[in-house]
Amino acid sequence: MAGKAEKLFKDLGRKIDNFLEEMNGATDNLQDEFKQRFEELKKNKDSLENNFKEFKKKNKGKWEEVESQLEKAGKEVKKAFRSAFSNRDKRKENSD
Repeated sequence: MAGKAEKLFKDLGRKIDNFLEEMNGATDNLQDEFKQRFEELKKNKDSLENNFKEFKKKNKGKWEEVESQLEKAGKEVKKAFRSAFSNRDKRKENSD
């Protein structure tokens, strides 16, 4: 079960890296928006990861009780990524 959360954090890290690569090719206005969204996403990921590590230390073997909450939070972060990239794609189409 703990492997799922660790995989989620790795996936989030990978997506953040991809987001940064996309941001490098954006216009200045979009870069400002992407930077703001990136900072939000980074804080969310860091917070989730820190909470998970702290919980694991305090509650060895009991983490299943909150696994569903972590999964929900992970889904929210994924949703934020999708929204950020979706908005970027729409703006890019409109500027073409």
